[in-house]
Amino acid sequence: MSASDNAPLGIIRRIRQATRLVISGKSMGNRLQDARPWRDIPAITPEEVAEAKLFFPMEKFFIFGHARSGTTLLTRLVRTHPVVHCNYQAHFFTRPPLLQSLVANPEIGAWLARRSNRWNRGRDLSPVVLRAASDFIMERDARREGKCVVGDKSPNSLLDGEAVKLMVQIYPDARLIFIVRDGRDAAISHRFQAFIDNPHRLSKEDLRIRQDFAQHPEAYLSGKCSLFTDRGIRQAAEGWAHNVVETHQVALQLLPGHYLSLRYEDLLQRPQEEMTHLWFFLGVDPAAQGATKALEAELAQNPDADWQLQKAGDIASAIQKGKSGSWQNILTHRDKQVFDAIAGTTLQTWGYER
Repeated sequence: MSASDNAPLGIIRRIRQATRLVISGKSMGNRLQDARPWRDIPAITPEEVAEAKLFFPMEKFFIFGHARSGTTLLTRLVRTHPVVHCNYQAHFFTRPPLLQSLVANPEIGAWLARRSNRWNRGRDLSPVVLRAASDFIMERDARREGKCVVGDKSPNSLLDGEAVKLMVQIYPDARLIFIVRDGRDAAISHRFQAFIDNPHRLSKEDLRIRQDFAQHPEAYLSGKCSLFTDRGIRQAAEGWAHNVVETHQVALQLLPGHYLSLRYEDLLQRPQEEMTHLWFFLGVDPAAQGATKALEAELAQNPDADWQLQKAGDIASAIQKGKSGSWQNILTHRDKQVFDAIAGTTLQTWGYER
């Protein structure tokens, strides 16, 4: 469970803006500049990728998606395959401080590129160090599970397309899977998660809405009262649309043949078909022995719903987890209008009802 899943939307927006400034080499005042002296880090070369694979031969993939868009479900399903492993939220490229922070200090860069260093072959070793670190972390976990294809699932709500660029710098050979969910359902799910997991981070107005929902859920579940403040619904629409559009565009540009997008709703409706397609994309046999049975068993579970009931039953018991189309009943007329005005084109592009 990531910070991007839990943090209030205003905090997410500020983190996203600050991180972009840091990555681009700009600063938010002298204090940030002094505390985190970032630098440009070279991309890994094809020759370095080939060498890395001699030591860490497993094929790698990454799962991105906006917060509450089904990344966790997809992770649970993809690793039911007998040779595929995927674990949760290393945030190598999706959440500060990022994998690059290991070598971001100029002094570290100078050390790794020092001319007297005969190990670096006259080139900054930074991308090799980053690749080795993440490869070791992922392959160590996969070997323990007896798997040979390994990935990481990390929502990229904070960095959007920038996360794809950072990934490609170190893993130009990896595959990227991007899962998209109707932004209105994602916003509702994100809102309830904040109510359940992080009420201490909510504003006074948000806490008032949370308390009123716990006492009168029917008014909110029928669209008579809004779960969102005016600012909240706008930020939800803006954040979802920007994430989906930018991530998809950058991935199409930088990862031809190594990029797959899918919709959460299709995964719910046709899980076997969607997972067959995804496993084929990863280069593994979709008909491997035991894969279908393990997939069906995993689909029968909902650990996230169980956790939320345990954490805050007064809130979680009133909602149905993972359902698609909940926005039709839950969002108020105003909420729907605001979301459509901001993200309507993106909704339509991905086949969602306006």
